[in-house]
Amino acid sequence: MNIQLFIQRSEALHQYLADLYQTATLLPWIPSDLLPQAFKELHSTSKMLQLAAEELYQQNEELMQNCTLLETQRQHYQELFEFAPAAYLVTDQQGIIQEANRLASQLLNIDQNVLVGKPITNFISQEQHSYFFSTINQISKSEQIREILLRLQPRHDDSFDASLKVKSVANQQQTKLHWLIHKSVAYQPVESTDVKNFTDLIENRPIHKHSKGEIITLIPLLIWFVRHGLVKLTAFSETGAEIITGLAKPGMIFGSSMTSLPIYQATAIADVEVVPIYLSEIAATPNLNKILLPKIQQRLQQTQSFLFIAGQRKVPARLQHLLELLKQQIGEPVPEGTRLCFRLTHEDIANICGTTRVTITRLLSQFQQQGKIQFDHKKHIIIIHNS
Repeated sequence: MNIQLFIQRSEALHQYLADLYQTATLLPWIPSDLLPQAFKELHSTSKMLQLAAEELYQQNEELMQNCTLLETQRQHYQELFEFAPAAYLVTDQQGIIQEANRLASQLLNIDQNVLVGKPITNFISQEQHSYFFSTINQISKSEQIREILLRLQPRHDDSFDASLKVKSVANQQQTKLHWLIHKSVAYQPVESTDVKNFTDLIENRPIHKHSKGEIITLIPLLIWFVRHGLVKLTAFSETGAEIITGLAKPGMIFGSSMTSLPIYQATAIADVEVVPIYLSEIAATPNLNKILLPKIQQRLQQTQSFLFIAGQRKVPARLQHLLELLKQQIGEPVPEGTRLCFRLTHEDIANICGTTRVTITRLLSQFQQQGKIQFDHKKHIIIIHNS
């Protein structure tokens, strides 16, 4: 019922009761003591109904004002979304596009109305689909903003490298992913006289941050330089078992172009900062190969060490050699000996040593009892001086 009509009827009812009371007082057969009490209760109820109607009317007016304000704000934010100076998409957890602004439509070379309802994977190369779905699965479980690099393929246009900042936004109904897309601008090659060392090379480059446990995008067009943290480089066997092929510490490089393994993955063991170096720069800058060669040698030597460890017949010897390698690679001096700066899980150590997690746990306990190692309060391994 219309609120205004309800108020009018309640006022009319109140007037009818007043008229009825005046008429009833003239009827001789109604007891004089009963009539005032009955009409008093009716009058009181009618008054309460009238007050309730007025309050309801006031609330309705406030609700209408709030609805008008909300619609104005919605329209304002819709305009901000539509005319934002960057491509913007909203998808569900499966990557189905629900909203797209004008620049997203232009960037992907497809009409906005057609774009909505399409999977975002329609614009991502097939070989990156597995990485994409594993990444959005991680993003959906976190409130942090993630930045990933993908090669996008617009409709009927040339592909390009893109940087996508993604945030998961959850409400009571569903979880949505918000995507801010920028074209990645390839760095202009600098003159060889300007690049004297690796510090010059990585200066003023964008820093990509990854939290512990996150997968780092591997793009064939670039290699990554580790500024901070530790990256686990793995391949996978035919049975799906993980095989650790390297550990990239600060100052080291890695990338899919540095391996021939078909399934290759990089995972942050600790919080990681990496910067990109495009392969096009290496071809265009004469002395860049010379600068990168020591980094490549560093990775090659580590790989040889891993092979040497795997070749040891006895598992305790493998573990001993691995601890010595880690001592050199990621160790820092402490009063008791050398502390490993990063904490590898027993599963990671077992993976490198080619054995089981249970075996590694048992051997580490034995090494601790023998005084070869100990653990600090953060469970980091300390290799004792006299071990």
